[in-house]
Amino acid sequence: MAPFIFSHHNFIVPFLHHYPLLIMDQTPHIVILPTPGMGHLIPLAELATRLVLRHGFTATFITYAESASKAQTAYLASLPPSVASLSLPPVDLADLSPTACIETRICVTAARSVPALARLLRDLKDGRHVVAFVADLFGGDSLVAAREVGVPAYVFFPSNLLTLSVILHLPALDAAVSCEFRDLPEPLKLPGCVPIPGSELISPIQDRKDDAYRWVVNLARKYREAEGILVNTFDEIEPEASEVLKKVQAGRPPVYTVGPLIHTGGASSTDASGCLSWLDKQPRSSVLFVSFGSGGTLSTEQTRELALGLECSGQRFIWVVRSPSDQKADANFFNAQSATDSFEFLPEGFTERTRDVGLVVSSWAPQIEILKHESTGGFLTHCGWNSTLESVVYGVPMIAWPLYAEQKQNAVMLVEGTKIALRAKAGADGVVRKDAISRTVKELMEGEEGKAVRHKVKELQAAGAKALAEDGKSSKALAEIANKWKGML
Repeated sequence: MAPFIFSHHNFIVPFLHHYPLLIMDQTPHIVILPTPGMGHLIPLAELATRLVLRHGFTATFITYAESASKAQTAYLASLPPSVASLSLPPVDLADLSPTACIETRICVTAARSVPALARLLRDLKDGRHVVAFVADLFGGDSLVAAREVGVPAYVFFPSNLLTLSVILHLPALDAAVSCEFRDLPEPLKLPGCVPIPGSELISPIQDRKDDAYRWVVNLARKYREAEGILVNTFDEIEPEASEVLKKVQAGRPPVYTVGPLIHTGGASSTDASGCLSWLDKQPRSSVLFVSFGSGGTLSTEQTRELALGLECSGQRFIWVVRSPSDQKADANFFNAQSATDSFEFLPEGFTERTRDVGLVVSSWAPQIEILKHESTGGFLTHCGWNSTLESVVYGVPMIAWPLYAEQKQNAVMLVEGTKIALRAKAGADGVVRKDAISRTVKELMEGEEGKAVRHKVKELQAAGAKALAEDGKSSKALAEIANKWKGML
C-alpha cells in the first residue's frame, strides 16, 4: 500500500516513519477535521493560523473527499507553510435517500470515515508530536477515532453559544418535550439565552421523525465526550450565555470562547465583480449589501418581492443574486454558482430602473472587502454566523433574513438579544412582501432604529477587537488551550 503523504502547494514530504533514522519533530502538532462547507473551513483555518503564528504549532487539515472543491483546495493552499492537508477516501452514501438533509449526509459521512481517520491519525503520530485532534460541529463521531489512537479530542463550534446551548440541552429536551418543537406553546428559554420560539429553533430538529433529528441528538451526546469545546464567539456579544457555559459543570467539557475568528486574508488583486470600484463612487455609509451566503436560496416569488422592495426603498444597494429555487432554501449549499446570469427571474426592467442606485452581481462578491468599505452602511444577511461576525468586526448593522440551519434563532438573538439587527416581518404565507422590505431597509439606513443598531454594533466591533488583542479574553482562552497542549510534549 502506498504511504500517505503531506502536501502543501506543490511540495510533497514523505511521512517520517519511512525514515527511522530521523528524529521525531518536537513541535506541537494539531490535527483538524472540518466538515463540508467553506463556512466550516474558514474559521478553523483562522484558528490554525493563530496557533501557528502565535504559539509555534504546526497543523494538518484532514478533509472529506465529499467536500473537495477548487475553492477549498485554493484556500488550504493559501495557509502558512506549517499547515498541511490530507484527504480521507470517499464513503459510499448510495443507501441514503436523495432527499436526505444536509445534516444527515454530513453526519453519516463522518461516522463512516472513522476507520480511515484512525489510520491517518496513527500515521501522523509516527512522524509528528500530535497533541490534539479538533473536529468541527458535525464531527462528533470522529472523536472516537482520536481516542482510539490516544490523541486528546476537542470540538470546534463555528457558531454561537446560543446554538451550542440548544444542542447541549437537546437530549434532555428530547425526553421532556412530547410535541414537535415548532408546536411549543411558549418560546424555549435556556439559561443565559434569549427566548426562542420553537419554530425558530435550528432546522434539523424541526421534524423529529427525520434522520437529521436523531443525528443532532447523537452529536449532543458525543460533545460531552470531548476534552473541551472551542466556540467562535466572544463574551460581549453573548455575555449571559458565556457566564453560564463557562462555569464548570459535571459531565460537560469546558467551554472556551476564542472568537471572533473570520477570514483575514488580503483583498483580491482583481475586482471582477466591479463591486469595489462601484462602491468607490458612492457616499459614505450609503449602500446596503444584500447577500444570502454561499448556500442560501430564495424562492422565485420571494426574489421578485425583494427586488421590488429594494427598488421602492430608494436606497443604494449591492445585491449578490443567485438563481431562485422553489424547493429548498439551501439549494446552493454545494453549488455557489447560479444556473444562469441572465437575471430573467427578476422583475421586468428592474436592473434598468435601479441602474443609478443599485448594482446586481451574479453568484459571488468579495464580501469582506465590501463590508469593510466606507460606503457600506448596512448588510441584509442570512444570519450565518461567519457573515454575522464579519459584519460585527467591520461595524456594519444588519437586516436579519434567515433561511436554514441555525439562522432563524441567530436572527432572534441579533434582533431581540444583542439588538444589532432589524427584521422584516413575513406574511402568513412565509413571504416577506415588498412594502415590509422597503420600510425595513429605509429604517436601517435612515431611521432612528437604524441609528440605535448602528451604535450598538460599533460597541461590539470595539469589544471584538479587544477580545482578540494580545491580552484580550479570546486570545487568553486560546493561549490557555495552547499551553495545555504544549504540556503534553
